[in-house]
Amino acid sequence: MIDAVLLVIGIGLLIAGGDLLVRGASSLAGILGISPLIIGLTIVAFGTSSPELAVNVAAALKGSTDLSFGNIIGSNIANIGLILGIAALLKPIKVHSAVIVREIPMMLLATGAALVMGFDHVLRAGPGVFDRSEAILLLLFFCVFMFYNIADVLRNRKFDPYLEESSETARVKENRRLWVPLVMTISGLVLLVLAGRLTVNSAAGVARALHVSEAFIGLFLVAVGTSLPELSATIIAAARSQSDLAIGNVVGSNIFNLLFIMGITAWVRPVPVPPHGLLDLLFAAALSLILLPVAASGRRTITRPEGVLLLAMYAAFIIGRGWMSALG
Repeated sequence: MIDAVLLVIGIGLLIAGGDLLVRGASSLAGILGISPLIIGLTIVAFGTSSPELAVNVAAALKGSTDLSFGNIIGSNIANIGLILGIAALLKPIKVHSAVIVREIPMMLLATGAALVMGFDHVLRAGPGVFDRSEAILLLLFFCVFMFYNIADVLRNRKFDPYLEESSETARVKENRRLWVPLVMTISGLVLLVLAGRLTVNSAAGVARALHVSEAFIGLFLVAVGTSLPELSATIIAAARSQSDLAIGNVVGSNIFNLLFIMGITAWVRPVPVPPHGLLDLLFAAALSLILLPVAASGRRTITRPEGVLLLAMYAAFIIGRGWMSALG
């Protein structure tokens, strides 16, 4: 019970730390003259993924790599199955943005790369593992993705709904006192580090108490908890009819998780694929593929029935993995 309460507190502090970091760094960037568009594409995107990063680095340093794997893959599954499913139920999500249409295939490429690395035991002896050489490759892919995105946006400054919505989200009330956003940024980072350690330790305790693996706890409890900023941002965007921002939050977060967070985590400590981990990777890839028709078809809409389908798939995945975990 104590570990469960501490886990909830840890996740709450992670969200608070991530929010402080985003607001402080965004305000700091605004004072330094960086445009809201670049802030939206970089600082805000990094900030919403900061809870996952804090948990995974803490888990890697502690040696809880199963928790790291579960959190990253579970976050990607929850982003599509749970978050997009809920958002589509609230209001059908129509994609107008060329940026999002381009980023969905990039997300599929990132998922495909993670899938190949997860199945690397086919190419070499031994179990599948995300090792340091693959971590460097993932981080290089991430640098290419960021450079290509920002360069393309700066080169083609034509109207795009997603870019407009991202810029609006990144605008903060100006505060010319430099020390205020600086303190907020540092406080957010410190809070993330402390909350990350608390979350990892309590999650391990919950796993022991329930007699399930750390990967299972990471896949559901921690993954959903650290995805709450994306859930909140996506639901608010959908309610405001900012459909491009709603799906953009999910697609961008999944790319960050697979390339940047998995890259950093595996560089700190190689991440072996836990039992049933390949099934988790395959399910994440299947959910990602569902978004491809959204980008490829002329309709470009996630309807309410499709939202129900995403939620049903996520529920089926929870039940199936729970049953597999109970069997050991």
